[in-house]
Amino acid sequence: MPDGFENARGEPTNAVYGFTGFLCSLLEQAESGLVGVAFDVSLTTSFRNEIYPEYKANRDPAPVELKRQFAWARQVAEAMGLKCYGDERFEADDIIGTLADCWKQDGHAINVVTGDKDLAQLIGEGDHWWDFARNRRLAYGDIAGHFGVHPEQIADYLALTGDAVDNIPGVPGVGPKTAAALLSHFGSLDAMWGRLPEIQHLRFRGAKTLAPKLEANRAAADLARRLTGIETAVPSALADPEIRRSATDEAQLDELFNELAFGGMLRQRCLACR
Repeated sequence: MPDGFENARGEPTNAVYGFTGFLCSLLEQAESGLVGVAFDVSLTTSFRNEIYPEYKANRDPAPVELKRQFAWARQVAEAMGLKCYGDERFEADDIIGTLADCWKQDGHAINVVTGDKDLAQLIGEGDHWWDFARNRRLAYGDIAGHFGVHPEQIADYLALTGDAVDNIPGVPGVGPKTAAALLSHFGSLDAMWGRLPEIQHLRFRGAKTLAPKLEANRAAADLARRLTGIETAVPSALADPEIRRSATDEAQLDELFNELAFGGMLRQRCLACR
């Protein structure tokens, strides 16, 4: 949302306004009472920082004005009866992975609502990766055509190519096409390590000289793989994975919207999403 949205105290509210509109659109289209919302609590204290201190070190801290809106966004979601999660040691991706695993074990197909390719690794038969903003919804069989590798290969793929967004270095000389070719042939990173001599016979540019580079960077690739895999056993989410939506707290929603100076049209839309 553009700048200019603010409450009576002059505090920006554009992010939480946009988030609230997104929640309404999602609930209207999903037509489901099973919705969980995961928030990132910290960029510096996850278990991945314990493994690799430079993880996400390239990101600037969120400004105070935006952190305030994150808190409001969670309050809005909770007032609308949605179960919200956050954890100091695990990221939102890991919470989503844990909830997805819990509900899949209970026989449910899941929709992961995200624009992040990392989360495509959670998708199995019957599930969907849903980039809501771009109106793109991919089933299990669509993932490879879109990302170049199958869902179960996403974490290995990112370990090879690196992920600049999360400050994860990859293997020098291995780009998306090379990583996809390697995983197409070997199936997985683990399988590749035991068959490096085969690489020189593969048909892609640089194949003849790639094996020594991979061997020299094996430790870095294995470290990266520990970072790119999504955790599916976050204790706080396992303790309470019930994401059935509860009733909207109209009084709480009104109080929040008064504080945020949101108009009646958005209020009514939120109340209609039952």
